[in-house]
Amino acid sequence: MSATAPPLSRDLIDSLNAQNLAALQDEYHSLGRVLERRGCAIDAIKQRLLSFSLAQPSWGTGVGGTRFARFPLAGEPTHFNEKLEDCAVVQQLSRITPRVSPHFPWDKIGDARAMLERATSLGLRFDAVNSNTFQDAPRQALSYRHGSLAHTDAAVRAQAIEHNIECIRMGEALGSKAITVWIGDGTNFPGQQSLSSSLDRYLESAAQIYAALPPGWSMLLEHKLYEPAFYSTVISDWGSSMLAAQQLGPQARCLIDLGHHAPNVNIEQIVARLHRFGKLGGFHFNDSKYGDDDLDSGSINPHQLFLVFNELVEAELRSPADFDPAYMIDQSHNVTDPIESLLSSADAIAGAYARALLVDRAALTEYQQGNDVMMAFQTLRRAYNVDVTPIVAMARYERGGAIDTIAAYRQSGWRPRKARERRATSSGAGIV
Repeated sequence: MSATAPPLSRDLIDSLNAQNLAALQDEYHSLGRVLERRGCAIDAIKQRLLSFSLAQPSWGTGVGGTRFARFPLAGEPTHFNEKLEDCAVVQQLSRITPRVSPHFPWDKIGDARAMLERATSLGLRFDAVNSNTFQDAPRQALSYRHGSLAHTDAAVRAQAIEHNIECIRMGEALGSKAITVWIGDGTNFPGQQSLSSSLDRYLESAAQIYAALPPGWSMLLEHKLYEPAFYSTVISDWGSSMLAAQQLGPQARCLIDLGHHAPNVNIEQIVARLHRFGKLGGFHFNDSKYGDDDLDSGSINPHQLFLVFNELVEAELRSPADFDPAYMIDQSHNVTDPIESLLSSADAIAGAYARALLVDRAALTEYQQGNDVMMAFQTLRRAYNVDVTPIVAMARYERGGAIDTIAAYRQSGWRPRKARERRATSSGAGIV
């Protein structure tokens, strides 16, 4: 294996940290005194953050697009090795995103060992692998236009199953321990397919993928309310996902993408329900305003992100032995530099977790048991109102990251340098 080679200058990060450290220490100790009066030790919260981490999506390093057009960014990645370089930048600055989740065939380069060596040389590891049967790949024998795992044609289903099993094999070589399965199967017209038979076909196909799982692996089932199937989607909600996971077996669990729900759905309650039945597999963090917008985490509804983590902290307290959800950022960066959006989102997610750790659990339980509605709500609101920026930044600094991640990134000149070195990408029509 090659020696670890961080992409950015360590001297630059250290120099910028030196300029910001005194102010951070002052803010950290000031907040510590505030929290101490509440009976909360700031160092204990920081220690929890030091053990918290997220995965990055390889595809999140590139520029996404609207449904009608894509506007490329100079210096964005053009192949998988360049995606890994950008992920390494995010990790070096944030120190909370050490794993990369690849997507096949988008990231298929033919040599898993070379992929692993390159990631290791950049200080990265691999997270869950993702299969893609929602679009046709070049030279693919059969089309997924009318579905994949739930297709009416057994030959198309077999092709989709084999692709998923191939992803598992690739994941084994990369050191991954999970596969995420999301399909776009469904209908756009009433009567297009039998709603019952399509689910039966999905379950039959998923069972064959499940049978190929190595010991210790998880199969994460991702649901989505709509798109590209706008009339009916085969796995459209957490209930369908949980029922499928229960039928498949203990290695199958449910993955929650925060954007894959109807407006105003209580996502934090879904967290509690899935954990209750042992099927909480993990999260894809993003945000939304109108639908599945894939906006930056915490950019629209940071309070909801806090409430989700409040349930996660509660779930871990209830059963710490089997609490191990997979956390990953999953966003489409259409108008920002993707690296800056990933840095901003990592910060927002860590902040939501820190606030959830500040909730006075004993008081909350007492108020809930006594039906004191206002005080139960105020207990959560009191934690949410704390500016946890000093805790998050101090944890990041102690891990070796940048106190001010976006400022450090901009001063590094990474994007202008890559704009000179990398070939330009095309504009193109559509989201991908």
